[in-house]
Amino acid sequence: MKGARILVVDDEPEILRALQPLLAARGYAVTTTATGEAALAAFERQRPDLILLDLGLPDMPGLDLCRLVREESAIPIIVLSVREQERDKVAALDLGADDYLTKPFGAEELLARIRVALRHAARPTSGVAPVFRSGGLEVDFDRRRVSVDGQEVRLTPTEYDLLKVLVSHPGKVLTRRMLLQAVWGSAFADQAHYLHVYVAQLRRKLEPDSDLAAPRFIVNEPGVGYRFREE
Repeated sequence: MKGARILVVDDEPEILRALQPLLAARGYAVTTTATGEAALAAFERQRPDLILLDLGLPDMPGLDLCRLVREESAIPIIVLSVREQERDKVAALDLGADDYLTKPFGAEELLARIRVALRHAARPTSGVAPVFRSGGLEVDFDRRRVSVDGQEVRLTPTEYDLLKVLVSHPGKVLTRRMLLQAVWGSAFADQAHYLHVYVAQLRRKLEPDSDLAAPRFIVNEPGVGYRFREE
């Protein structure tokens, strides 16, 4: 789970000051925001892997933010709230939250729930095994670990997200629009240059010695998109 991006949305400075170092010490990349509008902007810009969400935001109800995020993405949302009543928990879960933790909470319990949510989200939904192997490439979805011919390859979070989408559909052609929406969100569906840059970066890291005219893993389908070459 190291390197997973977590967006913390809470208007209590004490909570932000406590969570940022706690999560960073576990290897997570942490962004903190205190308002719903700032959270939406960070969500669109960074495409986090998980959101910790307080329901009592100053500019919009946290439930509205939960609904807006869920319309765009299936990333895990863990609600952190002082509201203990059952109806509040049911409303949050019905709107797409994956978990609900009542304040005050223990640090280890929160970390455990984050690990569970990230493990579930890391598993592709298309029947791919927890560890994907093909032609010397190995992707361990639970650990977010990538290796080629037994050597670990360090990927940025966005590079990993792109590779995850490709290997989740081995042998299938994915259009540029499909890849852009899956990795960057619907707002970037027409920004093909993002995709070209990251595919090139992935190829340099995964197959540095390969002939780019005959790539080992990621194949260009002219005028359409890209395909992960099956072994």
